[in-house]
Amino acid sequence: MSRLSKPERFKAVIGWFEQYMPIAETELHYDNPYELIVAVILSAQCTDKRVNIITPPFFRRFPDAAALAAAEVEDIFELIRSCSYPNNKAKHLSGMARMLVHDFGGVVPGDVETLQRLPGVGRKTANVIASVAFDKPALAVDTHVHRVSARIGLTYRAKNPLETERQLVKYIPESKLAIAHHWLILHGRYVCIARKPKCDECGLREWCRYYQTKAQDAPRKGPASAGQAAMTQ
Repeated sequence: MSRLSKPERFKAVIGWFEQYMPIAETELHYDNPYELIVAVILSAQCTDKRVNIITPPFFRRFPDAAALAAAEVEDIFELIRSCSYPNNKAKHLSGMARMLVHDFGGVVPGDVETLQRLPGVGRKTANVIASVAFDKPALAVDTHVHRVSARIGLTYRAKNPLETERQLVKYIPESKLAIAHHWLILHGRYVCIARKPKCDECGLREWCRYYQTKAQDAPRKGPASAGQAAMTQ
């Protein structure tokens, strides 16, 4: 197929997601912004499935920021010890809750810059909270989004998540930024897997730079190489 321009690729990819994934939401379980910020902090390098196991007893013990702010770090640790990096996360959760209580009246702020003042909240986490809890036009970039965007061809030589975010927001309509995060993260989690992307199951093949490059290279390879390439899909 002819080489796609960047706007054409974005339009096609967004159109496919709108048709086949019209509803895309976080897989973290939460009922309010406080619960979401706790869950997102816990989710760093940890599966949503594990976080969803940890949070029900956690929220029974610490139902709001005030309760969490009054807790000892050791008590927080005991409830989250099964997730990755529990020591650091326990400290972050304690500091986050105390700042919420002392500086924000126990209420989670809704803008990205203010959210990043909270311990344990970087730009990705702030964008998740702003977009998911407050429906702000923010695009969170995690490892899935960073990787999938590059593989499909939505970004080019983005060295880090911030560069990826800056490239994506140039072409994704503001009204689609929040859901685009979920489209890309879910696609990366279940289809465009890091080590073995499921290209045969992927509806984006027609516009995917990675797949098109493989398809163009295949005729130039011998049978053995082509077979080896197929095994890596």
